[in-house]
Parts: sequence; structure tokens; C-alpha cells
Amino acid sequence: MTHDASLPTPPRRTRRTVLLGLAILGTAGGLFVLRGPLMMSAPRCMAGRWHGCFDTFNGVVLMTLVALPLAALVAWALTRLRRAAGVTSAWRMTLAEVGMVHGTVPFLWLTLMPGAAPGVAPARVSLVPLRDLATMGALGIIGNLLVFASLGFFAPIRFAAPASVPRILALGVGCSVLVETAQYVLRLDRVSSVDDVLVNATGAVLAGLASRRWWRARAQAPSERPRRPVPAEAG
Repeated sequence: MTHDASLPTPPRRTRRTVLLGLAILGTAGGLFVLRGPLMMSAPRCMAGRWHGCFDTFNGVVLMTLVALPLAALVAWALTRLRRAAGVTSAWRMTLAEVGMVHGTVPFLWLTLMPGAAPGVAPARVSLVPLRDLATMGALGIIGNLLVFASLGFFAPIRFAAPASVPRILALGVGCSVLVETAQYVLRLDRVSSVDDVLVNATGAVLAGLASRRWWRARAQAPSERPRRPVPAEAG
């Protein structure tokens, strides 16, 4: 009997089940921690009130969570349509698209949320690298890392163009520069900081590295265009 025989690797379905279970447990844990602040915004959000819901962090987070079933329904419907059209990897494509939108739009909303005196306070710019990093705090750094994390994670899975670390970095920098420019032009009473760009881009790259296994597999997969039937030869 050999003692150095390698153990069999778990089947793919088992790994997916474990990952799904961990994701559900993580989401449930996050909801448990945030249940107090989220419930404070729930009455105003359910009533459709702008003030106290859509202009607050807690309200945007709550609406993002409430929209999860809708995002899942959209992903399911698009996947069925693509499979009916003969598109290979339909589920992966749809999940990447829905994940990019659902995971990025709420953070863009938060970053473009006006401060205390929009249109009155002068536009402010901070171009000295790492000067504002110490004043962000742990929550600020984590939030900036997450702004384009979904984009960095899913974009290289869905599209071939950004499927490399330098391109993901360029994507994160470009999107962040657009956001900081919008903050300045719209005079939202927020500081347009180069440190925000650096942290946003870092979050996109880290998320892209986390999904590297899937976008590298996509590059080796066959074409994802709909399969065309081969015409029968004339007898």
C-alpha cells in the first residue's frame, strides 16, 4: 500500500457549493453587523423618500441589497436567452455583466453624492500623492478599494481587451480620473484627490488578480459566438 498517493481532488460541483455557502455566510454576517444602520434607513427607502435614503450611505447600501433578487432574475433571464441562441459560456458572460453593473453603480452613486454645500463651496483638488491617505481612515481606504473592485473582477472575465494586469490598472485609473473630474466640474463639495485614484485603481487590480483564474481560462476557451449549424452537403 502506498502512503504517498495523492488525494482525489473534489469535483467542480462540490467546490462551487462550498464557495456559494461561504458567500451566503459572508453576506449573512455582513447583514447582521449592519442590521442597525440599515433598518434606520428602511422606512424612508420603502416610502421612496429621497432625503434620508438615496442621499445616505446606509440607504444606498440597503437599496443595493434589496435589488439583489432583481439582479439575479436579470442574470437568469439573459442566460436562458443566450443559451437558446447557442452562445457558449452564457452563464459566465451574464454573471460578469450583471456583477459589473450591480457592484459598481452603487459605489459610483456614493462617490458622486454631494457634500454639505454643493455648488457653493469652491472646488478642491489634491494632487500630492499619499497626502490624503492618512486622513482617509480604515473605512475610507476599504471603501475606495471597493469602488471599482467589481469592474476589475468581472471586466476581464467578460471582455478580452482588459484581460491583463496593466490593462486592469489602466481601466481603474481611467474610471477613477473620470469620477474625480466629475466631482470637480459639478462642484459637489468633495475633494478631487490623486490618492482616491491610486486606491481605486489598486482595488481594481487586486480584484482582477482574484479573478485571474477565470479570465485566463476564458482566453484559452473556444469562441463564445453563437454556434452556426453546418449546412448539409448536397447528395
